[in-house]
Amino acid sequence: MNTKFSNEATPVKLYRTPKSGHCHRAELMMSFLDIPYEPVDLDMAAGAHKTPQFLKHSPFGQVPVIDDNGVVLSDSNAILVYLVSKYGNDYDWMPADPVAAAEVQRWLSIAAGQIASGPCAARLCTVFNADLDWENAKAIANSLFEVMEGELSGKSFLTGSSINIADVAGYSYIAHAPEGGVSLEPYPAIRDWLKRVESHPGFVPMVASAHVV
Repeated sequence: MNTKFSNEATPVKLYRTPKSGHCHRAELMMSFLDIPYEPVDLDMAAGAHKTPQFLKHSPFGQVPVIDDNGVVLSDSNAILVYLVSKYGNDYDWMPADPVAAAEVQRWLSIAAGQIASGPCAARLCTVFNADLDWENAKAIANSLFEVMEGELSGKSFLTGSSINIADVAGYSYIAHAPEGGVSLEPYPAIRDWLKRVESHPGFVPMVASAHVV
């Protein structure tokens, strides 16, 4: 049990859809931090994320949302920052050193940028039949992976020798890129990085899709 999580507190509620990489980021972070949580699966097809009640918590109608005993937050990267700031114990999930902190922020921006428009968007096309430019999303993904492959050479994790929230933000959609038609075979350094994330204590996998292209 996380020493900062009160025994009297109820588990954190995680409003999600199981096949969302954004939701998996939050779930993975809570599992790494040993925070008790309760998944609440939303029927997205029925518009559960667009109801007036849900929009009060997530104005853009997006998941995930967490409810930590009355503290309600949306946006997966913001949730990561909140969780490690409150429950991170003694591990340096979000470095205070200016250069290291900037590197982490860079990868959070990449998670919201190239990862979202690349492997995430490609997977949306194949798994959820999203009306997006699949070929362009795959091209963005491969351009991203070429950069990552070079940067991971000689490094264990995205910003250095130890795992932090940058790796948590990046993991889910990259690990599931083949579901969007983007192969990881040309990128051995990325595949080794994924294995290191998966070997960290508390790792939980994201629900896989059968739509491997």
